[in-house]
Amino acid sequence: MIKPGDHGDVVTDVTNTLHRLGFIARVSDTFSDEVGQAVRAFQQERGLTVTGLIDETTQLAINEARWKLGDRSLKLTEPAMRGDDVASLQSRLIEMGFDPGRVDGVYGSQCESAVKEFQKSVGAKIDGICGPATVIALMRLLRTVTGGAPALLRDQASREKRGPALADKVIVLDPSSRSDIANLSFDLAQKIEGRLIALGVSVFLTRGLNTSPSEEERIAFTNNTSADLLISISFDRYLNEKASGLATYFYGSETHGIHSIVGEKFATIVQRELIARTDLLNNRTHAKTWPLLRLTKAPAVLLEIGYISNPKDSARLADPSFRDVIAEALVVAIQRMYLSAEQDAKTGTLRLEDLRKAGIRK
Repeated sequence: MIKPGDHGDVVTDVTNTLHRLGFIARVSDTFSDEVGQAVRAFQQERGLTVTGLIDETTQLAINEARWKLGDRSLKLTEPAMRGDDVASLQSRLIEMGFDPGRVDGVYGSQCESAVKEFQKSVGAKIDGICGPATVIALMRLLRTVTGGAPALLRDQASREKRGPALADKVIVLDPSSRSDIANLSFDLAQKIEGRLIALGVSVFLTRGLNTSPSEEERIAFTNNTSADLLISISFDRYLNEKASGLATYFYGSETHGIHSIVGEKFATIVQRELIARTDLLNNRTHAKTWPLLRLTKAPAVLLEIGYISNPKDSARLADPSFRDVIAEALVVAIQRMYLSAEQDAKTGTLRLEDLRKAGIRK
């Protein structure tokens, strides 16, 4: 953690990048108030938690922001190459109809395959390395498709192929292991798990009652399950007890002009269902680049269901019947993800019994 008052080469490196990105007027070796404001602005733009401090996630994002497409040759390595240059490459490939996967700034095997397909299409050497010749070809070609339409079409086709039944879906539930809410989040996850299993869903939890895996371990676990959705469950807290309400987060980056199509859709459905069925304050949905949302291959959302530091929200969450309402709303939201417009129902009205009557439950 780099914080106000710190100084040295690490601060110089950080401020050098922030200076080149236009967030700060000059390079400094001391973490001053000006640096703190620049860090806040950077975090805001990048969809990170705005603290003004440089934690591990923020430092990684600053390091990645150093790279622009063409600064270096991009190739498959271990660990994987990360940076804004990779994200720019992925965006350009998508706009031309190739499929490098989501724009996450990580040069993985799917990105390499898309580069090879592009190289083949332009008659370049097919080696999966985005070097000078490949970059020049990318820059010269006109964008034949804009707005990420190929990704949207692929997503729609994939969801239609899977159909509305939940019996073949894999859902990963990620209850927060933060010490003050670990038991509460795990209890809610189990309530959701039971309802999903009854509908034939394959459900995995990222942790047990007394375990606390790291974020990296939870991401790896989810990716190894080939999940259809990841739902991370948490309850917020704040110094001011007046803070309250529900917010839902999905992967998106204004900097790169991209977002998870399915993640945003599901976040919107979840937010509306929970607000319609409870009296929680609507704090809306938000695009973020947090690692759990960004690096999970499946569409992922993070729910902050009320504030444990707010007396009214805390009292609600302590009530098992209220948690039952939350669990049912989440299950209905998951089902609505896969229903066609003709099958769907008005927000807040669909019940689990309706799913059985419609023959959706297998």
